[in-house]
Amino acid sequence: MKDKMTVALAGNPNSGKTSIFNNLTGARQHVGNWPGVTVEKKEGRFNKGGCEVSVIDLPGTYSLGAYSLDEVVARDFILSGEADVVVNIVDATNLERNLYLTTQLIEMGANVVVALNIFDEAEKKFHINVEALGDLLGVPVIPTVAPEKKGIEELEEAIFEAAKTSPACKIELSYGREIRPHLQQLIQMIEKIPQLERMGNPRWLALKLLEEDEHIRKRVEETKGTEKLLGEADKAVAHITSIIGDDPEVAIADHRYGFISSLLREVMHLRSPSRARVSVSDKIDKVLTNRFLGLPIFILVAWGIFEATFRLAEPLVHGIEVGMEYLGNLFTTLMANAPQWATSLVVDGIVGGLGNVLVFLPNIFLLFLAISLLEDSGYMARVAYIMDHLMHKLGLHGRSFIPMLIGFGCNVPAIMATRTLDSRRDRMITIMVNPLMSCSARLPVYVLFVGAFFTKNQGTVILSLYLLGIFLAIVLAKLFGSTIFKGESSHFVMELPPYRLPTIKGTFVHMWERGKLFLRRAGGIIFAVVVVIWSLSILPYGVEFGGQDSLAGKLGGAVAPIFAPAGFNAPEASIALIFGFVAKEVVVGSLGVMYGVGEEGLAGALQQDFTPLSAYAFLVMILIYVPCMATVAVIRRETNSWPWTFFAVGYSMVLGWVVATLVYQGGLLLGFS
Repeated sequence: MKDKMTVALAGNPNSGKTSIFNNLTGARQHVGNWPGVTVEKKEGRFNKGGCEVSVIDLPGTYSLGAYSLDEVVARDFILSGEADVVVNIVDATNLERNLYLTTQLIEMGANVVVALNIFDEAEKKFHINVEALGDLLGVPVIPTVAPEKKGIEELEEAIFEAAKTSPACKIELSYGREIRPHLQQLIQMIEKIPQLERMGNPRWLALKLLEEDEHIRKRVEETKGTEKLLGEADKAVAHITSIIGDDPEVAIADHRYGFISSLLREVMHLRSPSRARVSVSDKIDKVLTNRFLGLPIFILVAWGIFEATFRLAEPLVHGIEVGMEYLGNLFTTLMANAPQWATSLVVDGIVGGLGNVLVFLPNIFLLFLAISLLEDSGYMARVAYIMDHLMHKLGLHGRSFIPMLIGFGCNVPAIMATRTLDSRRDRMITIMVNPLMSCSARLPVYVLFVGAFFTKNQGTVILSLYLLGIFLAIVLAKLFGSTIFKGESSHFVMELPPYRLPTIKGTFVHMWERGKLFLRRAGGIIFAVVVVIWSLSILPYGVEFGGQDSLAGKLGGAVAPIFAPAGFNAPEASIALIFGFVAKEVVVGSLGVMYGVGEEGLAGALQQDFTPLSAYAFLVMILIYVPCMATVAVIRRETNSWPWTFFAVGYSMVLGWVVATLVYQGGLLLGFS
């Protein structure tokens, strides 16, 4: 037995791949990014019989084409040969869709073990001859039920047995008389070019050339002595297309599905045809995905989530506030004899800065918990399905709505969630408009101002801001899609998995992974910038912290005239906007410092410099203008481009000023004071 082994997990989304990964690795997991790309990389380990097994959880993908970063990353890792065994997790309740990836893996020559997951639910509808399925595929097939850890030990044994054998292509589809001769010709040519051995099985490589896979073709072009091969591949594609009237890629896919269909007729039989026609999931979907009821039900569900999130988080938020206040007082006492600047750095800068991050963690974690419940139950896939029609009108597709939904909680994980989008075009558009989704950090500012100026219409005013953000996102998505990101939206292919009862462990693992990423990527940035802003607020030494004589105060006075057309030209408002670049929730605290009052007296102070109209214009500016530092950082990370990051910052600043000015000046024209 080897001392070390690498196992890759591959499978469709919603196949239970994450659950099997958790069962195999337990707590020994690490999350990062694949080198050079922004796709998430999950790696874990387990030991058995003195062998240390490294488990790589590949991105969930329906195929090994080249239509998304996920597919490219998964395919390149398998081609690299680093994995001794590839465990293909297959949803047993939807074998026809899932076995498409299986056939591709086997054709690649990967050393495959199939984990037939969700086997208990499948057995309620079908009888699956597991042994026959394994024989026909030529690979081990192990039934599993991941939430109950059934079949995990057998899967481990199959992995070790498979590692003792050499990988080989164990099934060969004929692909019909039009494709077969061209395929054989290309295989023979590939076998004569030794440099192409590193790119995988010759048969699989020939299929990729016939499918006109641009990534594979580019790699072949970079190899010396392949000009004749590429010329013959082009001739073959043209000839096949002229005969069948369609791209070879479509014909190859049809043959694979034909093979799968024939395979399933041999190994799978309905237990009760009348019972299987309408499942519980189908009955629920008749209501939840109804063209008239689906959207109102989702809005009601979303409202319930946000309402529950903020109500449940309130005592936790208060507890953190009390704890940070106690910590600040403690450091003030302990540092009584320290220089004033040192005390201010610790209390106002470090403790205060961390407090601004930590105070909203309960809201963020609870929102992630709710989203995990919706995803694990299967409802989130229905939401994307419901929104598909509307999103297509914007030049996007249904999956783009998921990051937008997450954006109402926090734009940072929302932008990270765009990794699930297939095309770069859809991803870039969604990233650019996502900051217009009003995140929870803006809510304290809304609450402060509506309490001071709109006591009779608080809910209506806040709702109008959320709707304004959605409206602007729709307009800009359409504009970007028809100008700077031209092209058709990628096709929307999403399975509607059966509804399942989420497991407690799985739900909390998902919540923690998202929350941990927010802490690591956002917390460090906010902490660093808060220290910088503290320095601006205390210098020149001896001035009032954050006062108008400080560098921050002078900066606010210099910027204030810019906002005069929007109705708020007080230096305090400008300073608050500058501080809000760090984190929107800092705006309330900044105003309190600038006006020199606590939150109870802040409403009265605001009424001296704002009217209801200018107050609403200020809220519009808070909604639209430059995203917070954490969001800017994640935009840079996800786009891997400084120019696009500057574009996102620049257009939002201009748009915020323009819309706020239109609101104020338009209100004056209409007679509002």
